[in-house]
Amino acid sequence: MDHFIADERDVRFVLFEQLKVQDITGYERFSDFSQDDFEMILSEALKFSHEVVAPLNEAADRVGCRFENGKVFVPEGYHDAYKLFTELGWANLNIEQEYGGQGLPNSVSFAVKEYLTIACPGFGGFPMLAVGAANLIKSFGTQEMKDRYCEKMYSGQWGGTMCLTEPQAGSDVGAVKTAARRNGDHYLISGNKLFISVAEHDLTENIIHLLLARVEGAPAGTKGLSLFVIPKILVNDDGTLGEPNDVVCTGIEHKMGLHGSPTCAMSFGENGKCVGYLVGKEGEGIRLMFHMMNEARIGVGLQGQAMASIGYLNTLKYARERIQGAAIERSREDDAPRVPIINHPDIRRALLTMRSYAHGTRALVLWCGHLCDLLEAMPEGEEKNKVSLLLDLLTPICKAYSTDMSLKVLDLAFRIYGGYGYISEYPIEQFIRDSMVSVIYEGTSGIQALDLLGRKVAMKGGAALMIFVGLVNEFIAQNKDHESLSEYIGLLEKAQKSLLDTTMFLGGLSAKGNVRQAVLFALPYLEMFGDVVNSYLLLQQAVIAHDKLKSINKDNPDNEFYTGKLYAARFFTKSILPKVYSTAEMIKNADSSALEIPDDVF
Repeated sequence: MDHFIADERDVRFVLFEQLKVQDITGYERFSDFSQDDFEMILSEALKFSHEVVAPLNEAADRVGCRFENGKVFVPEGYHDAYKLFTELGWANLNIEQEYGGQGLPNSVSFAVKEYLTIACPGFGGFPMLAVGAANLIKSFGTQEMKDRYCEKMYSGQWGGTMCLTEPQAGSDVGAVKTAARRNGDHYLISGNKLFISVAEHDLTENIIHLLLARVEGAPAGTKGLSLFVIPKILVNDDGTLGEPNDVVCTGIEHKMGLHGSPTCAMSFGENGKCVGYLVGKEGEGIRLMFHMMNEARIGVGLQGQAMASIGYLNTLKYARERIQGAAIERSREDDAPRVPIINHPDIRRALLTMRSYAHGTRALVLWCGHLCDLLEAMPEGEEKNKVSLLLDLLTPICKAYSTDMSLKVLDLAFRIYGGYGYISEYPIEQFIRDSMVSVIYEGTSGIQALDLLGRKVAMKGGAALMIFVGLVNEFIAQNKDHESLSEYIGLLEKAQKSLLDTTMFLGGLSAKGNVRQAVLFALPYLEMFGDVVNSYLLLQQAVIAHDKLKSINKDNPDNEFYTGKLYAARFFTKSILPKVYSTAEMIKNADSSALEIPDDVF
């Protein structure tokens, strides 16, 4: 079955009606573009994703990548698609022109990545990681590094990775044991890394690894880590490829999903000849790597949102076509006509739940992309600092909430499909398998929750939180007397107050020395924060839709689209947002059973 269904109308709505990203062209950084340019790019991306990338998906999943003698071979069809992908410039859409890119806004590039993700999730990771690695080199590398690596990584000619995880360390990055020994103008690296995406493949002629290691004599923990550039193949001064760099893939994982994207175990310096080049200064590794990690976290949030969207749209199509059961009011009549399952109340509730999360998280992901654009375009000053703080606050929510809710959407899809959701002839089982890893990529949801509660909410005296609260309060003040939506605006105001009260309560626990008890509730806190963000964004959409409906007639094709926005905001605010209150009550109960239960009693 053709699984590719894109929500093109909603993508354009969020970009051009909600976020108004076309206004970014007023800044010099993006002054060469217009909304027409953005529209054209989106149309071509949709066509390319459907016609070129989507046909790869079946082989990517059912055949996957192959490992032989230290080499990884990608699925059939990848090479031709990737060649066309790079030749047409899709790899470097949002990269500055000085590095061979097209210089488009991140928000538009994010929308393109959504289309690529739903076309073939395994394919999209190759260019995404290369761009992230190149961005880090561009930000913190020497001029020689930038000249040597960035343009070829941005173009897709060379790949890139992020090498953190080790077998004994997992998420405890401070336990990294990979060693670095000074050797003239470079370092010799020795160690093993695990769970490294696209670290070996035959899609590009070189792969540039960014790796955390500990220089001899450096202190334990994260403070002792440094960041290194390690090419798979050494690069000569003239830019040509030289000798292999003692970097070996020792195997790829046999995974639940994402079979079209190799997850590699890597050995560095087995023969004592792995050359690494220091980025920044010794001991700065974790600080520098966080720039790539935060970028990747938003990217993983995008993956979650994309899979929620395609899961919802495929399920909606199935629910409209699948005939089963009589209408509930005629269920006792043996001769009652059978109806499409979209008529059944429980299915309708599930579909509107799915739509609310899919549309809300899309708005969140693209909002984060737009904030990235503003950071690139705005002059230095207080307003730019506010944008930076807001993006910092939203990043862990974007990553964890979008991926967690994606699995919730796909779980509902699975239930609506019934037995057909469990078999490979229909797409849902693959969507679920491909999406499961998103909740642990770039730090589990629990780690994101610790980051939100322990760092982002508290940083600079709560400045980032107050910026978000100020935005929501401004929206509430503008719409509290709205002719149709005032009731729902009031519910958002109540939920935000509950969120702030809970924030103060958890802060109080920490201030009293009960840090373990405070972080016990970090993940429920993140989810309630995400629900407030989702409601805020859906209600923004509802206000826009309400105004649009007053200016179009009922025969306009957009009438159904805007009407759907009103229903989604109403449903989420009245049927899902109230969870915030019960979560707040649960947290304030401060039950410590999970901390007190003896290990051998579990």
